[in-house]
Parts: sequence; C-alpha cells; structure tokens
Amino acid sequence: MQVEKTPIEGLLVIQPKLFKDNRGYFYESFRKDVINEHIGTIDFVQDNQSFSAKNILRGLHFQKDPKAQGKLVRVIQGSVLDVAVDIRKGSNTYGKSYQIVLSAENHTQFWIPPGFAHGFLTLEDDTIFCYKCTNYYSKDDEGGLMYNDPELQIDWGIENPILSEKDKDYIPFKQFESPFNK
Repeated sequence: MQVEKTPIEGLLVIQPKLFKDNRGYFYESFRKDVINEHIGTIDFVQDNQSFSAKNILRGLHFQKDPKAQGKLVRVIQGSVLDVAVDIRKGSNTYGKSYQIVLSAENHTQFWIPPGFAHGFLTLEDDTIFCYKCTNYYSKDDEGGLMYNDPELQIDWGIENPILSEKDKDYIPFKQFESPFNK
C-alpha cells in the first residue's frame, strides 16, 4: 500500500497495490499494520455501506466527542467526489477542504480522522460507498455543515444534487461553533 499525505494535516490518500491477471485482480483493502504505521494505533468498530443513484450528495457530516469518528472510505462500485472539511479549531487549515475522486476503477481509499466534516457526491448510478469507522454511530452526537456554503468554497460540480431532508437543514460555516480543538 502506498500512503500519501495531503495538504491538510491528518488526511491521507491510500493506494493499495493491485495484482492483475487474465482472471481479474486482487488487492489488500485493509492492513492494520500499514494503517497503524501512518495513523497510529486505531481500532475500527463499525463498517458502513451505502448504495446510491447518480447525483446523490450525502454530507457534510461529523460526530462530536465522545463519539467522534475517524473514517477509512472507499468505493466498491461506481465513483464519488469525496470531500473532507477541517473543523479543528486552531488548525492552520481550519475551514479548508480537500476533495478526491474515489472509484471502483482507481481503488483509492481516503482516511478522514476525527475533526473533519465529510461528504460525498455520487458520480455514477449504482454507486456503492463503503467505510470503516473508529467509533459507533450516535444520533445524539451527529452534526453537519451546509454542503454548498460559499465560505467553504467546495466545487461539487453540480447545481442541484439530491439531498436528504436532514442534509438540507445544516447550518452555514460562519454560524458553526466547532466542538473540536486541534
């Protein structure tokens, strides 16, 4: 596995080594020793998977302490534009975002530690998005930011994505009081 740092501290892009032949391909989608070497000792406790049509936008979500989550995300089928926003007060990149295309074709994975809001836009029909979490989901500890807040300057490449009712009601960044300290 090749692990690359991004311009935002803590976010990592992980590219597994792919073995291809006339039968298809094989790769290790997770290796605890490699992850621990680059992130530190973590314990994944929950796996999640979503199935979506094209132009579905999920996010920008986070969970606050004591249920804050780190996520290792990837796409099994289709593709997404994946976005993480730094919401760690005191961070040099507070309010900045990083985006990457994850697809079944590129096999790229993305590590998003606690202290980030996360969202993705499906770029194809029948997209299957999968992620490992370092903490259990807790409705009482969830929060979110307005996906299209101009202050965040995220170019989703779409004017009217399909959103859940919950995602339509998130607050703008300037009204947000982050629960995360750097």
